[in-house]
Amino acid sequence: MIPESFIQELLARVDIVDVIERYVPLKKGGANYQACCPFHSEKTPSFTVSPSKQFYHCFGCGAHGSALGFLMQYSGLGFIEAVEDLAHSVGMQVPKVSERMQSDRAKKAPLTELMLRAARFYKEQLKASPKAIDYLKGRGLTGEIAARFGLGYAPDDWQGLQQIFPDYNDPALVECGLVIVNDQGRRYDRFRDRVMLPILDPRGNVIGFGGRVLGAGEPKYLNSPETPLFEKGRELYGLVQARQAIRDEDTVIVVEGYLDVVALAQHDIGNAVATLGTATTPNHVHKLLRQASKIVFCFDGDSAGRKAAWRALEASLDQLSDDKAVGFLFLPSEHDPDSFVRTEGAEAYRALVRHPTTLTEFLLRELKTSVDLSTAEGRARLVHEAKPHLLKLSAPILRVQLTKAVAEAAALTQGEVEAQCGIKPPAKGYGSRPAPPPRRRSIEISLAKTLLEAVLRRPGRAARLPLDLVGGDRQDEMALHAIANAIDHGELPAGNLGLLIEHFRGTAFETTLAEAAGRIAAEDIDEGEEDAVFQDAVERLRAAALKADIEELTAKRTLTAEQQVELARLLTAKARNDARPKN
Repeated sequence: MIPESFIQELLARVDIVDVIERYVPLKKGGANYQACCPFHSEKTPSFTVSPSKQFYHCFGCGAHGSALGFLMQYSGLGFIEAVEDLAHSVGMQVPKVSERMQSDRAKKAPLTELMLRAARFYKEQLKASPKAIDYLKGRGLTGEIAARFGLGYAPDDWQGLQQIFPDYNDPALVECGLVIVNDQGRRYDRFRDRVMLPILDPRGNVIGFGGRVLGAGEPKYLNSPETPLFEKGRELYGLVQARQAIRDEDTVIVVEGYLDVVALAQHDIGNAVATLGTATTPNHVHKLLRQASKIVFCFDGDSAGRKAAWRALEASLDQLSDDKAVGFLFLPSEHDPDSFVRTEGAEAYRALVRHPTTLTEFLLRELKTSVDLSTAEGRARLVHEAKPHLLKLSAPILRVQLTKAVAEAAALTQGEVEAQCGIKPPAKGYGSRPAPPPRRRSIEISLAKTLLEAVLRRPGRAARLPLDLVGGDRQDEMALHAIANAIDHGELPAGNLGLLIEHFRGTAFETTLAEAAGRIAAEDIDEGEEDAVFQDAVERLRAAALKADIEELTAKRTLTAEQQVELARLLTAKARNDARPKN
């Protein structure tokens, strides 16, 4: 793992305005910068970047985070990739994560260059191949869409790549999957007489190819093998080109064929991607749910399509949350997305995408087809078959809904199904961080929010909080304890908001902190006023605690000697507090 201290130093050194301006034109507006949000479609700017807080927030869609979070969300990069890109931009060297990762990176660099050269070669060959051009035109594709996806053509030549790789015996050509060596030691091009579709990683590097046969022939699609660059279970075709449309629609369509993706884009349906000749994996689902709140898997309605859909469902269960959705669209047997959109039109296809079969509908329908619900044995088997899926489903509210539906179908109560499946109600917890010890009574909601906002503006204020007076039952209160504890234990420097947000990303406090950060993002007050608000909130906190303690003692019928002394002390403190001049 990359040390937390390095992440903190990196975020302290970069300027979020410089990072975001590489991708989005920003306009100065008071102390902050504004733009139309790059994560959803809008005409009036609601995307704000704060240089003082090193934090971005969209008031339209709620996107938020630091410079690191922006790179991950905008470019679809993984955490390590985003750290590497950000560090490179400011001349920092990422600490060695492991010998294996260092070795992998060293292997990939020269292979990436070979793949880029091959992609350029195939693109040039397409221009010189009338039959390949006619094939693409016959599928209704224009030169513009071919250029957008970098389409090419592998000539019908056993060693066509020798034109650009004079050292055709270079082992790297085999390693990156461009050349095959047979049992007799003879070398030849993997791809011949095929339309070539480059597969890109999130940075836009060519990491593999899909080759589509012209006309009839098997295999219809020939894919690059697994290489140091290319892992089928992690990558998706067309994701780089679809990224903006996915954000605009907040939906991603997953189809089976590469050219289905291209054909849909030709008809202005740009939010489609394809798996790379393999079943949908949890990694695919995780990657896509970072880009959109809804995935629609589009498969043929035949037996093979339903099997593919079932595998996609299984891959989705432990990736879902209650604010995300997965649906399934089954086309008529005579159609794939390409043929459907060409014959029925783009709007008809969009209408189907808007109303897919939901994950729970598909799951229950498939489970019911294998049992006889008219018998006790069949209903028992339904619960047995549903159990592993209920346990795997990671969205707690959706699991409750699905459990109710299974119970109804099995003529049982929800509690009976939960008991038989070993489903426990979600425990009250605090994400990956331990709960704070029992605290004083909860404070006013408005006061907790004020204190949290003040701490987010200047995290160092957490050290000045009288935490013994802050409850531990509500999220705002727990977040205050978590921030103070992280700073106190050296896990988090008392730095800017961007650092704080990244530290708590992925924990139970992420949503609470994002909401509070969104509230302060719209404010423009000076530091003196901020301090006055914080001090006033702390005084209100102390006064409220004092009042509650007095009321608790005066409510007792009789007081011990010690309690009488304590009450006198509290009343004196209250009188002294009331006599202070108020701001």
